[in-house]
Amino acid sequence: MSGGLIAFFILAILTLGGAFFMLNFTKVVHMAISMALTFLSIAGLFVLLEAEFIAFVQVMIYTGAITIIALFGIMLTRHDTDDEEKKRPGHKFFVFILAAVLFGFLFMGINGMVSPSEAQLAEQNTSMIGQQLFTNYVIPFELASILLLVAMMGAIIIAKREADK
Repeated sequence: MSGGLIAFFILAILTLGGAFFMLNFTKVVHMAISMALTFLSIAGLFVLLEAEFIAFVQVMIYTGAITIIALFGIMLTRHDTDDEEKKRPGHKFFVFILAAVLFGFLFMGINGMVSPSEAQLAEQNTSMIGQQLFTNYVIPFELASILLLVAMMGAIIIAKREADK
């Protein structure tokens, strides 16, 4: 067993454990910490894949910004604790079946992938990401930025309406 394999198993357990705890905790702060643990573990998996830029972006954007934004959003909104207890009885079974189907699709997709040679992965991955993003995927990139702008404007409008009441 190599060190990389041991690190992969540790990071995989941390990723799955963080996701599991995020779904099963009831306090919002505990859920956010579990989500941050999951994001950090995913960044570690990117480091194992020698995708340092993606790992850095994962830590900066998801672990930092998204976790903080989620905490602010949840803390600033009003929600009743009674609604959380009135879940449907078959909800967990349905979610388990849906997760198993998703796992099956992902497993088949990953097994069907053709992996590039290791030399291609390690060489200039940041510049290759930039070239692909701004040549082949510029339209989806711009559409995602417009979507985020519209979501931010909607959040401001909703917050302003609640403040006026």
